[in-house]
Amino acid sequence: MRANCCSLKSLRNYSIPFTGLKLGKHQFEFVVTDAFFSEFEYSLVKKANLKCQVDLDKQETMLILNFQITGTIDTNCDRCLAQYPLPVDIKEQQIAKFSEEEIDEDEEIINLSKNDHEINIAGLIYEYINVALPFTSVCDDEGNTPYCDKEMLESLNKLSANTEQDETTDPRWEALKKFK
Repeated sequence: MRANCCSLKSLRNYSIPFTGLKLGKHQFEFVVTDAFFSEFEYSLVKKANLKCQVDLDKQETMLILNFQITGTIDTNCDRCLAQYPLPVDIKEQQIAKFSEEEIDEDEEIINLSKNDHEINIAGLIYEYINVALPFTSVCDDEGNTPYCDKEMLESLNKLSANTEQDETTDPRWEALKKFK
């Protein structure tokens, strides 16, 4: 989703009107909660409590947006399946240029025309948060956090112990190991 083209009314709250701003630095703050992620149909994140601070540096020919997103995202542990709050601290930068000529979409620059008066950053916030999610998510300190499901870990350990005992080594593998 491109940052300057959000059509959902609830995501319009994530727009920064830059037309009336003087040149220089300006600060904006947004709250990102469950309602934000419910607007994205296939969102990996369902529950979150985040604060997004945007430092906007307005210049003659461009806007420089520095994002800092902090808070927690509720996610499931891939080890014990318990839900736990994952702390997040994301820092990103986006540049938006004022230009009438089209810029390749491959470039990481947003193109703003003279008719644009605001920039919607909902798509950028969504993208930054989803990219920051770990590929595998595990609650810290196995079994010793209040979120960790100790019963699940015990059941998994029993199952893995049983499969190792029941498994006997195939003699063909032993013969193949001699070739090393």
